[in-house]
Amino acid sequence: MNILQAKKGFICDMDGVIYKGDYLLPGVKDFVNWLQKENKQFLFLTNNSSKTPQDLQNKLLGMGLEVNEEHFYTSALATAKFLKHQSPGASAYIIGGPGLFTALEEAGIVFNDINPDYVVFGETNDYKYEHICRAMHHVLNGARLIGTNSDLTGPSEHGIIPACRALVAPIEMTTGKKAYFVGKPNPLMMRTGLQILGIHSEETAMIGDRMDTDIIAGIESGLDSILVLTGVTSREDISKYPYRPRLVLENVGEIAKNSL
Repeated sequence: MNILQAKKGFICDMDGVIYKGDYLLPGVKDFVNWLQKENKQFLFLTNNSSKTPQDLQNKLLGMGLEVNEEHFYTSALATAKFLKHQSPGASAYIIGGPGLFTALEEAGIVFNDINPDYVVFGETNDYKYEHICRAMHHVLNGARLIGTNSDLTGPSEHGIIPACRALVAPIEMTTGKKAYFVGKPNPLMMRTGLQILGIHSEETAMIGDRMDTDIIAGIESGLDSILVLTGVTSREDISKYPYRPRLVLENVGEIAKNSL
């Protein structure tokens, strides 16, 4: 724990670490207060692409947490950055939430439902059979398939729900084409997070609730990898993976509690 508390930077997942749905998780207020009090560099790095950084800031504010917009980075922003670098001014057929549409529009990616260069998937509550048919049609006609993240499921206040990879799966199965996922554990997103913090990986911790995205992303990027049990992973689940987090915590509040 002393090693963790001495880190200069903290990259934290949000769903399952900071909140579930519209509920703040135990210990979060103490943890955020500790980050701010100790002048730590921190970034909330979420694979959920449906919200903008401003949306996330307002969500936490409604839960009683005041965090500046600069502390949020999403897989939607990472996907927009990737597409802008790969193909400036490209067009895309987009299935996702407002956060994804906003990020792509700001990156100069044009919505196109006729002959798009890309089909881009993110989390959405509005997923229809029509979307599957349109996306399948475009991919078969040569559009490249992109997913904002590879999460199969995600946490909510009602339990586990389907996430981006589950939405992309029908398109992969019907077209035979594999999607490229930009979010965690892709090193592209992790490197951007470190660049935003301006801190070397050895001085940074990754805190998450998923073994298959957060923890492996931290390990492969050279970060101190910490698992919390407030999301989708139980203590029993850890043995299913060939790698391990360095620490397993009940919640992020343990970090602040043990620093007293």
